[in-house]
Amino acid sequence: MKERKITRQIRVGSVPVGGGAPVVIQSMNNTKTADVEATLAQLNALSSAGCQIGRLAVPDAEAAEALAKIVPRSPLPLVADIHFDYRLALKSVANGVSALRINPGNIGGEAKVKAVIDAARERNVPIRIGINGGSLEKDLLARYGPTAEAIVESALREAAIFEKYGFDQVKISVKSSSVAKTVAAYELLSEKVDYPLHVGVTEAGTLLKGSVKSAIGIGLLLNEGIGDTIRVSLTGDPVNEVIVAKEILKDLGLRKEGVEIVSCPTCGRTKVDLEKMVAAVETALGNMKADRPITVAVMGCEVNGPGEAKEADYGIANGRGQGLLFRRGEVIGKYKEEEIVAALLREIRRDQKEKQ
Repeated sequence: MKERKITRQIRVGSVPVGGGAPVVIQSMNNTKTADVEATLAQLNALSSAGCQIGRLAVPDAEAAEALAKIVPRSPLPLVADIHFDYRLALKSVANGVSALRINPGNIGGEAKVKAVIDAARERNVPIRIGINGGSLEKDLLARYGPTAEAIVESALREAAIFEKYGFDQVKISVKSSSVAKTVAAYELLSEKVDYPLHVGVTEAGTLLKGSVKSAIGIGLLLNEGIGDTIRVSLTGDPVNEVIVAKEILKDLGLRKEGVEIVSCPTCGRTKVDLEKMVAAVETALGNMKADRPITVAVMGCEVNGPGEAKEADYGIANGRGQGLLFRRGEVIGKYKEEEIVAALLREIRRDQKEKQ
């Protein structure tokens, strides 16, 4: 992995973004923002899953007004996502959001962008310039076509407005639904600016397909040292976005916390219901707060099972209807198939409780 590019630092509420700070995970509610209780419930679920910054759509005045009730009770600093009406951005800032996301090209002209900048400056609210490949200016499409170059030129054009008015509390995103185009755009932009970069593949799709696209796109960029905050864009429950984002960061070595589960792909040698076992372990340990990274191996046969289980902090290696339980390389028991997962979880929880 290449050394991370050091960008300027901004703060979204209490969360530092850029400037060498750890990569930040964020997500976006799919609730109606005007539904205060539903929105807060989802923000709490996102926070519990490991999200660090939340974002809310603010499509109308009702949503903007609801922020006054949501912000004081939110477990996360909040970004208001604004399009088309600059007055919604002004109201969102007045109601206490920690950041804004706007596309200056559709907010109503430079004078209105300046009004948003002035309000943000007064409250020390950073702004994300969000450029998507599906909504580029006509002149850029005519000049470049729907390319990474067009996306980056659009971002630079919008950033120039902020620079004109001396506002540098900015981060930028240049997303596309194409992995290759997204990667190319961020690579090009990172050579031209030192603003912190919000990285993601937009409109990535459903849980399976979107996770694959996001892991490739975000992973490639982070591996090159590009990216200060990430959002995995998935259709459906946004908690899944946070789970996938955490796995991307852990697998790249950018986060060393929580539980990593190792499990075999279930071949014809497997003699237990391994899929059910792994699901139970993931559900039980997914949000465990550990004092150090923990590796748990859930293995299905006698070929690779004992070796993987022995190398993990905790592991089970299953045979026909039963398996061995390992703890830091030592066998500490033999259990029936229906008992071994409970024994594994009991052992992990006992250790963690003793260290608290």
